[in-house]
Formats: sequence, C-alpha cells, structure tokens
Amino acid sequence: MTETAIPIKPAPTKADVSAALEKGLKNLWYPICPSDWITDKPRALRRLGYKIAFWRDSQGKVHALEDHCPHRGAPLSMGVNLGDRLACPYHGIEVRCDGMVTKVPASPGCPLENSRATLAFHVKEAAGAVWLYNSATNIDEAPPLNLPPELTDDATWSNFLCYVEWAGDYRYVIDNVMDPMHGSFLHKMSHSMSEGDISAKFKLRTTPQGFVFEKDGQRDVNFDWTEWADTGMHWMRLEIPYPKTGGPGGSFGIIGAFAPIIVPGQPNATAVFFWRCRRVTGWQRDAWRFLYRNRLEARHWNVLEQDRVMLEAMEPDANLREKQYEHDLGLQRLRQHMQRLAMKQLQSA
Repeated sequence: MTETAIPIKPAPTKADVSAALEKGLKNLWYPICPSDWITDKPRALRRLGYKIAFWRDSQGKVHALEDHCPHRGAPLSMGVNLGDRLACPYHGIEVRCDGMVTKVPASPGCPLENSRATLAFHVKEAAGAVWLYNSATNIDEAPPLNLPPELTDDATWSNFLCYVEWAGDYRYVIDNVMDPMHGSFLHKMSHSMSEGDISAKFKLRTTPQGFVFEKDGQRDVNFDWTEWADTGMHWMRLEIPYPKTGGPGGSFGIIGAFAPIIVPGQPNATAVFFWRCRRVTGWQRDAWRFLYRNRLEARHWNVLEQDRVMLEAMEPDANLREKQYEHDLGLQRLRQHMQRLAMKQLQSA
C-alpha cells in the first residue's frame, strides 16, 4: 500500500513577512477615517490592502463591506443604500452588511442567493473615528475595541483628533514616533521641544501590554519617551512637557494609531491619527480647549508638517540601507516584534 505524501507548506520568506506587514496585520482593530466622513451615501476608501465600501443605515450605524460585488466585481459603493445592505448598481444584487447575498433580482433562487459571498467587516465608532476589525474571514463577532484611557475616560481627559494622510509606508510613521531623539533636532524650534540635550542614553522598559523606550534621566524635559502597546489594536503614546503658557493640565499627551493606504499603481500612503490629550476637568477643561483652538493647534500642525516633509522625502527602500546606532534600539525592537507577529500569522494561515 502506497502512502500519500502530505505536502509540506514552505516557511514564509522575508518577502512574505514584509508583504503581510505592508497591508497591516490581520485580526486587529485599525482606525479608518474621522466619523463625519461616513454618511448615508456609500463611500469607498482604500485601507489595509482593500477597497472598502462604508455607509450608515437609517439609525446612523456604520457598516462596511469589501467594495466588490460577488457577481461580477462591480463597486458596491456606487450602489443604493437599502439600510442594512447595498444594492449593486450593475445588476441589482443585494448584499447585506454581514456579507450575505439576500437577493438576485435577475435570477431569483440562483445559488448566489443566501450565500455569504462578500467579505464583511465589523466597525465601531469611538474618539471621533471609525474603527475596523481587519479579520481575515467573515466572523460573527469581533473582540472588544480596547482604547487607552485618554480616548475613553471623558471625565478625566479631553482630546482633539488630528487626522492627516501622508505619502509613504505607515511603518515609517511608526518608526518616527518610536524615535524620541528626532524631537531635539527636527523639532528644535518648537515652543514645546526646544529643551533637553541633543545626546542621550536610552533604556527599554517592558509593560503589561508592550514597552516604553525612554531617555535615561530626561523625563519631562522634551519628547523624552514613547510607549508602544497592543490591546487588540496597536497604539503609541508619548508626552510633550508644556511651559506654563501652555495652559492647565500638565504635559501634553499624544495617542497615535495608523492604517496603511494601498492604491494599485500608486505609492503607499498612511492614514495618520493623532489624538492630542490633556488631563483636565472642570473649568480647566474649557480653558484648555479654548486655548488649544485659539493658540496651540496651529503650532502643533507646524510640527506635524515637519514630520510629513521629512518622511515623504525618504526613499521607499531607505530602511534597507540603514546604519543604526543606540538611539534606534526602540524601533529595532518594535520591527522585530512586528515581524514575529507577521510570521506567526502567515504560519497559521
């Protein structure tokens, strides 16, 4: 009797890992766009390697389907909003928000009806943004969206969402945030980052949900540390000390999260979300929000513009020709961790 050989799945290559990371890891929550971008008129957005159709039903709830009719591939985002489903503009195929084809008007009862033929995504709204769970397949329930307290504890924190799209791979944006040292150079003329040494020793500190990369002995001087965390979504946190003229509430906190934008035939881009946060209550909350809108917001945009110009000028393969040193220990650790996550995901696929 001849035994049938079981094919051995080849191990993922470095190119496979990079390709997986380029589109964003699966089974994580990602911010997609500001909430007010989505209305009852279906809208297509490129995120996470997909073209996705978003819309609101009559109750205001956001839904998301891959923007691809299972019949002939027409864009569902050009179709008719029927509440919990979209009707394809090409042949009227109705696809429900869970990916189920509920009606084929031209051929009732055909096999396409009552099949879950379109990739559906779970979405939530929080902190002024639409969030999407990047599941690899259709799932009935998504895990909870666990945001940091700066974005959920309204009694203690006040925040403003800053959304912008930058040309370039989202991994360069993550590298930038995981690099406190660049604040002493690129942002040295900023009113809030003009202090601190231009040289520093760094240390890594593990946390229950990630790690902190920080300057040794320079806390509360400049942009001195960055935290990376995984709570079912990947987010980053940092603080920038404020002078007394910056108003009440102590240091100015930033929560960052990012999503890749991939359009065929075009360079990659990044959906960049920065929440500017301050621990304030009572009258201080009102004072901070007034001061921010009237005095500080423009200055913060100037700092982000410095980052944008630098990152967009970098070559796509710049990270393949680096000569790193001690200050890059944080991004080395994060890159290695992300590569391990991608490798594990590919091996289990």
